[in-house]
Amino acid sequence: MTIESATPEAEARSASELREPPLAGGGLPLLGHGWKLARDPLAFMSQLRDHGDVVRLKLGPKTVYAVTTPDLTGALALSPDYHVDGPVWESLEGLLGKEGVATANGPRHRRQRRTIQPAFRLGAVPGYGPIMEQEAHALTERWRPGDTIDCTPESFRAAVRIAARCLLRGVYMDERAERLSTDLTTVFRGMYRRMVLPLGPLYRLPFPANREFNRALADLHLLVDEIVTERRASGQKPDDLLTALLEAKDDNGDPIGEQEIHDQVVAILTPGSETVAAAIMWLLQVLAEHPEHAEKVRAEVETVTGGDRPVAFEDVRSLTHTNNVIIEAMRLRPAVWILTRRTVTDTALGAYRIPAGADIIYSPYAIQRDRRSFGDHLDFDPDRWLPERAKGVPKYAMSPFGVGNRKCPSDHFSMALLTLLVAALSAKYRFEQVGSSDDATRVGITLRPHRLLLTPVAW
Repeated sequence: MTIESATPEAEARSASELREPPLAGGGLPLLGHGWKLARDPLAFMSQLRDHGDVVRLKLGPKTVYAVTTPDLTGALALSPDYHVDGPVWESLEGLLGKEGVATANGPRHRRQRRTIQPAFRLGAVPGYGPIMEQEAHALTERWRPGDTIDCTPESFRAAVRIAARCLLRGVYMDERAERLSTDLTTVFRGMYRRMVLPLGPLYRLPFPANREFNRALADLHLLVDEIVTERRASGQKPDDLLTALLEAKDDNGDPIGEQEIHDQVVAILTPGSETVAAAIMWLLQVLAEHPEHAEKVRAEVETVTGGDRPVAFEDVRSLTHTNNVIIEAMRLRPAVWILTRRTVTDTALGAYRIPAGADIIYSPYAIQRDRRSFGDHLDFDPDRWLPERAKGVPKYAMSPFGVGNRKCPSDHFSMALLTLLVAALSAKYRFEQVGSSDDATRVGITLRPHRLLLTPVAW
């Protein structure tokens, strides 16, 4: 692709007309803008659009290009001039490896998508319905009116169990969900620190934080090895994603390697569980903070079910307000708030020249809260997703699962399980935060509440 055709706006613009993006102010010697990202990253990313459509940042010794508008982030996602790479993915390599679908590019990525896509196609999702129903209703039975619910482990427990039972056909019980929750909290915090402050050798020194990070990372990989080993030992071949991986072939027709199998299971269990668990936490926070919408969800479930049976997977498509509550929660509190790419050739974004090998950074959080795209942009308003209003939202201003060939393959799966969980919980309970709860945003590679503590109250 030529530099003139990287974006529609650039088609009629010659290379000589392109200019270098402006440098954001406020950087420090050595650290650059990394200290601002570390101190208040959400506010920092949210104000960058005031300085331009594309802005240069310094993260330590690196120059990074921040893209701030919906149309240019869409162009970024759809153009072959950019690969999945850069600070976020470099920080994640220790967890995700280099051979899984999350970090692969080019032909390897396309082959891996073909392997896993059947498990997530729209027609396959109803097959997971009974498991999602069981887990959603088990949650309503385990929680009791007046109990104090720590939403972090409970959300991870639900996310891990549903993923394991649906995609890996494993009965991976609470102990593993607890391990995953604890390990991911440590690992994602450490990876975020390494992204915004790339201090290289300092992270190899035996400081307590580094030792804790290494222990948690090792345990995550051990957990995945346990899952694969147990499946091989069982001799069973259920029709699930793990069987597909164990029987997958590479481009030469040979079985894929053990490392690739490992990395693919990591991608299923870890980032997937982290993002789904974060979404569950924010939805519980929304139900507590906005009781009027919790009541509307309860009433919608009662209307759809007739009030004489538990909500079922077959009801999901009829729960329109519930779905809009979920979308609006993901707009204001996206689990994935920052993403990066790397250019593979000299190219252009809008009016700006981007050199080959440049790191690109952009924030779904900032874009989805931008006053230029959303009226009353900070208000929680699920009705903004009614058809007559949603058509006014700029293209790419709301893409919670991404776009193009990097779009999350589990979008239908995730929306179905989130809708069913919210509906089942809201049909039985309203929620109140307890005094020691802290729902402030904890920023890492993902966003979730610091420590959300809720009490279920029967309707």
